[in-house]
Amino acid sequence: MKIYLNGKFVNKEEATVSVFDHGLLYGDGIFEGIRAYNGRVFKLVEHIDRLYYSAKAIALNIPISKEEMIKATAETCKINNLSDAYIRLIVTRGVGDLGLNPNNCTVPQIIIIASSIKLYPEQYYTEGMSLITVPTTRNHHNAINPAIKSLNYLNNILAKIEAHNAGAEEAIMLNSQGYVAECTGDNIFIIKGNTLITPPLSAGALYGITRGTVIDIAKEIGMDIQEPDLTRYDVYNADECFITGSAAELVPIVKVDGRQIGEGKPGSKFNQLLQAFRNLTRTTGTPIFE
Repeated sequence: MKIYLNGKFVNKEEATVSVFDHGLLYGDGIFEGIRAYNGRVFKLVEHIDRLYYSAKAIALNIPISKEEMIKATAETCKINNLSDAYIRLIVTRGVGDLGLNPNNCTVPQIIIIASSIKLYPEQYYTEGMSLITVPTTRNHHNAINPAIKSLNYLNNILAKIEAHNAGAEEAIMLNSQGYVAECTGDNIFIIKGNTLITPPLSAGALYGITRGTVIDIAKEIGMDIQEPDLTRYDVYNADECFITGSAAELVPIVKVDGRQIGEGKPGSKFNQLLQAFRNLTRTTGTPIFE
């Protein structure tokens, strides 16, 4: 496996960063998780845009242009001969000292890894997954804004630990007001009748690329879209529920906090959205082998 590291491709055994890198010392950096399907990188431009938005939010100057980052991402898949891949793109603050001051850091480090991923067992996609609500609250906007995909994922990790301790694979996180924000690594949707409903970004939901894609697909097939504040009551009484993410794709949810959702199996609207999503991912994107 070849890893892109600061403009060069190196063997994975040689892909190392300094122990003084502030990405390691303080979680000071950003990342993107991206998928490639059938020789094309899906929504690559949108992912790169979000990466640079995150960089701007933490005052991190990425040393290459968006165009160069797009080319490097596709090239990482190409050099590893991957038509289908999960891509992890990381930008750290760079090497500094043991103090917090980011101005003492040198040039930011750029790392691109292209490999494979299987986030959940296949059974979850065909039969559905159960969720629980966990005590850990989603980051407040005035703390670490949830819109930033930072390397500091401890908020999500603590919630994931709580989920696993309770025997669940994934969990719903509420915001400081008690409204549904998102899951530990995925956005959440419910369906009522012909209406697709998901928490607003202001509730603490990440601006998910897959989230946006599903909303666009729902509009195309004639569904209504709403983004209100949601409570657990709304989720419990949904006709259908599912989660989305670049790594997870679309996963149906059949039980939340012990309450059965709808008929307790993946619903017809979800299946329609899933099929349309899969068709889209395999026919669009930035070409790898050109």
